Parts: sequence; structure tokens; C-alpha cells
Amino acid sequence: MTAYDLAIIGLGYVGMPLAKEATAAGLRVIGFEVDPGKIAALNAGRSYIDDLTDADLEHMLAGGFTATGDESVLADSRTIVICVPTPLDEDHRPDLSAVEGATGTVARNLRAGSLVVLESTTWPGTTDEVARPILEEGSGLTAGTDFHLAFSPERIDPGNPKYGLRNTPKVVGGYTSACKDRAVGFYSQFIEQVVPVSGTREAEMAKLLENTYRHVNIALVNEMAIFCDELGVDLWESIEAAATKPFGFQKFLPGPGVGGHCIPVDPSYLSYTVRKLGYPFRFVELAQEINERMPSYVVARVQRLLNRHRKPVNGSRVLLLGVTYKPDIADERETPALPVARALRELGAELVFTDPYVKDWRVDGVQVPREEDLARGVVEADVTLLLQQHAAFDLSIVEDQGKLVLDTRGVLAEGERVERL
Repeated sequence: MTAYDLAIIGLGYVGMPLAKEATAAGLRVIGFEVDPGKIAALNAGRSYIDDLTDADLEHMLAGGFTATGDESVLADSRTIVICVPTPLDEDHRPDLSAVEGATGTVARNLRAGSLVVLESTTWPGTTDEVARPILEEGSGLTAGTDFHLAFSPERIDPGNPKYGLRNTPKVVGGYTSACKDRAVGFYSQFIEQVVPVSGTREAEMAKLLENTYRHVNIALVNEMAIFCDELGVDLWESIEAAATKPFGFQKFLPGPGVGGHCIPVDPSYLSYTVRKLGYPFRFVELAQEINERMPSYVVARVQRLLNRHRKPVNGSRVLLLGVTYKPDIADERETPALPVARALRELGAELVFTDPYVKDWRVDGVQVPREEDLARGVVEADVTLLLQQHAAFDLSIVEDQGKLVLDTRGVLAEGERVERL
């Protein structure tokens, strides 16, 4: 009898919700992590994940969960799930080094009869062409015969109060039909609906399709925001009007750029796959271009706003409200606040930020001063730039006391001193 029902590699925003639900379902769960600081924090009951409270972690620890840096625990695990990051390199190409490293670790400890599942977002074919050879060569076992192999894309939405791991349908594709059935049986223990597909490539593509759909539609409204400003059209009002149609339309909103791990990254994995076929994926690449342009456009709007009031950016005090990529969470991954702040600093602006979820924020290694008092920050700033609409912000203070305000989220009432993107 194996010591653990589940071993999770990578204890971040994907791995920890999985550990929570599996533990709650009565499974014996072990977490493998290479960061000693994370291991120590988790075992001490300190959560560093937005969707996992210290109380949640306390229940998990009481239920037998523990974190370790000892890879030998994988050999005693019936199921191993890989939840490591899949970022882009400096040339915007997929960086699978973490997946390859984690898979190599699994291979060294893989036992016959185990199930290995990759949840990390990646290009179609990765499970079969990258993970499987590493597992087979490193273990001497054969996928589909000696062990089961599957891909199941993560669908974690940090900070979502309605949908979590348990009630979000789980797509599963296996290397063989038996692999699929084994993976479906595993996830069905703690997820309400499991959606099997015919293979790992279909499951990998499903994840990329979901986020490419969002990427392209966000780019659409971002580009519309730029020309609607010049046309004198209130795009925010137009979007709300269009959203009253009960069919054929889904509301997307413009903003200062896209953030998080999924939207800025996943479509590039799909574009990379298509380019290997010899031609570009033009929709994705155009959307990438538009969305990456938005921070520069926001800075240009700040310049224009200041110029209208006879002020230069150089020497102006700019208050950045909200520097995370989503409202009401502490996640700063790929936040558009970073390129916005970088560009403003290069123009000579004096930056300060306010964010209830971020205590220390740096741009290219240089600390940005944090303002604790929203009202004081707004009053002292030459221009207030609303980048993220955290619920903790009293927006009436921004509207009433801001000298000049640029709202990139469409949540403030426009006026003489307040402009919306």
C-alpha cells in the first residue's frame, strides 16, 4: 500500500487549491516544493496564496497534508500531479524548463501502477512529446502499460468568489483510453464535473483556446478604447448597452494591459505551435501587439492630461492606485502596472503607490514608496492613476479630492478632473 494518494509538485496558485480539495475529500496528500521558504511557511500554517487562508491550511495540516523537499515521497504516491509554472523566455518562446525538471524528478521516483498528470499550461503535444519520453527514459517504464499518463489543464481563477476548483468542470485527456479513465476516476473524488476528451492534445488545446478567446476579445475592446477616445464616444457606456443583448455577446472591458499568468502567456504557446507549422497565427499576434501597447497608451494619456493643465510629467507626483493584476488579490504576476510605472519613471515622474494587498513594490529593483493613507495620497498627487479597482478603495475620495485622475477601469464618474480610458 502506497503512503500517499496524491503528491503535488509545485505548491503555488494551482497546486495548493488542488491540495486543499483533495485533503478535504480524505485523500492522503503530500506536497513537493523546491523552495525551502514555501515549505517552511506551509508546514508552519502560513499561507502565501490568496485563495488559501491560514485557517484553510490549518485544516489541511490537521488532515495530514505536509510539504517537503524530499523527492523520494513521489515513489510512495499513487498519483503525481505536476503544477509548475510555464512562462515565456526573453524571446516570448515557451519555457518548459520547470516542466522538464519536474518530470525528470518524477521519472527518478516513478513506480509501476502510478498515475502522472500534467496540469501546467503548455502547447499541444507537450505531454506526449516532452513529458512522456522523459518519464519513460528516466524510469524504464512504458506509459499506458506500466503507468498512466494524462493532461488536465488548470482553471484556477484567483480571487473568484463563485468558482473554485471543486465546482469548475475539469477537462481530462489521457495518453490512452485507460489513462483517461484512471485520471477521470482520480479527479472525480473531489471535483463535481469531470469532462473527458479523446487525448492529451485536445485537453492541452482546450486550455489555450479558452485564454486565447479572452486575449483576442480584450484586445478588441482595448483598441476600441483608443479610437473611441478620439471619436468622442463613451465606450464604457456602449459596452454596457451591448451587454443587455441576451444572446450572441459577452462583455469584455478595456484596461491598462493584461496580467496574470494566463492571458499574457498562454496565447503565445498557441502561436508558437502554429509557427512550427510554417505560418503565423495572426489573430493572436495582433492581439498581443495591441494588449502590449496599452501601458504605453496609458502613459500617453497621463501626459496629455497633465499637459492640458500646463504640467510636465517630469517632476509630477503620480499616485498609482492598485498594482496587482486583478482586483482584491495580492497577485502581481505580469501586472500592467509594472510597464506603466517603468515608463512614467523614465519620463521623470515621482511615483508613489497605494495597494491594500501589496506592502512592498519594486520596479526594476527600485522600491516605489507606499502611501498608507488613500486620501492623503490623492490630495498630494498631481495625477492619480487608477490601475486596479480594489473594493477597499473609497472611490468617492478619488473623485472628490483628486487634482487630476485617469481611470483605466471605467469605475469613476467622468468630470472636469476625471477622465476614463
